Amino acid sequence: MTTLSRREFLSAAARSAATCLCAPMNVGQLLPSMAFFAPPGQAPQGDILVVVFQRGGMDGLNAVIPQGEVEYYRQRPSLQIAESSASDNSAIDLDGFFGLHPALRAFKDIWDNGELAIVHASGSPDPTHSHFDAMDYMERGTPGEKSLGSGWLARHLQTTAWDNDSPFRAVGIGAMLQSSLRGPVSATAMQSIAQFHLGGDNQAAEIAAFQATLAELYGTGSLLDATGQLTLGATATLEEVIDANYAPSNGARYPDTPFGQGLLQIAQLIKAEIGLEVATLDIGGWDTHAQQGALEGEMPGLLSDFADSLAAFYADLGQLTQRVTIVTMSEFGRRVAENSSGGTDHGHGNVMFLLGQNLNGGQVYGDWPGLEPGTLYGPGDLPITTDYRDVLAEILQKRLLNDRIGEIFPGHSDLDFLGLAKG
Repeated sequence: MTTLSRREFLSAAARSAATCLCAPMNVGQLLPSMAFFAPPGQAPQGDILVVVFQRGGMDGLNAVIPQGEVEYYRQRPSLQIAESSASDNSAIDLDGFFGLHPALRAFKDIWDNGELAIVHASGSPDPTHSHFDAMDYMERGTPGEKSLGSGWLARHLQTTAWDNDSPFRAVGIGAMLQSSLRGPVSATAMQSIAQFHLGGDNQAAEIAAFQATLAELYGTGSLLDATGQLTLGATATLEEVIDANYAPSNGARYPDTPFGQGLLQIAQLIKAEIGLEVATLDIGGWDTHAQQGALEGEMPGLLSDFADSLAAFYADLGQLTQRVTIVTMSEFGRRVAENSSGGTDHGHGNVMFLLGQNLNGGQVYGDWPGLEPGTLYGPGDLPITTDYRDVLAEILQKRLLNDRIGEIFPGHSDLDFLGLAKG
């Protein structure tokens, strides 16, 4: 039997551990972190929820432009996007008042099909302009309150009425598990499914040696044996569940970016039917204080990656979008007026995007407050007229079949559903 030296074993384990980390801390975390798969065919009773967090504070006013607002153009002389016209550089008209940034063109067909809903002037009611605090509050689901240590998605998973033993019930794509998934229900963080293959067929001998070493480690009667055997079983069945040469369906082409490739990983997990209920993914870089750019530059590039990646994901899933709902959020928006550095400062109200066949899409939701100086919040921010928890609660109740909203968002009992989701 081929054996590994300690250095070789640790090297192989490190390559595996880079792919998957479980939280909260438990015995399984002491193992080399391979994939833990449930039997194919497990599926949630409601929709699979995909949550995208746009970290840094996206400028919702330049993503979904209030082109019917004179004040928008007055406050943004260099960052403004022209009203809808035949030009590719103008806003993409949605309803005569709002328009999409041209970089979000990939969303237009989904909008026209009634499968994209937008909630404007939405967000967390806490007034902080601190990125750290705003993200923390939002992911806890308790704006202004940090006494509850778990995240809103973890509480959702804890309160669902059915059992799902799949370790891939909840997955966070990235180096670290998102705070919304931290809590009493274990969730998995991964960077790349492809890395599970340890290089594929060309390294079959290395995989066999690695498994043999694991078998020796976890066959001694210790408390880790059961979890170790689960790890071995997972590596043995991995090739049967996930195709190392995955080809997206329906002509979908994912951008070669961390966000695009992260969505590709989620699509593979959904198609593998391994019990996935919730997936989270981040796209950062939205803190555009300087040189934000109107049609070219930092933010237009981010918007293009954001829309192109989500549109590819949506196309790749095909009819599976009948049981998938996607929701996006950012910790806060940007100030209405542009600053002297060609950017925008931390604001308040923002935009949420929702995609799925089970939505009442093709509409911009929310009570639009206007941008006149007397209507603005604080130092000149778009007010929040829709609490982001109302949006999430409606999706959780109507599409994920969880009625225990009071436990998921404690202290927020005055729910105001917008009619976003089909029952």
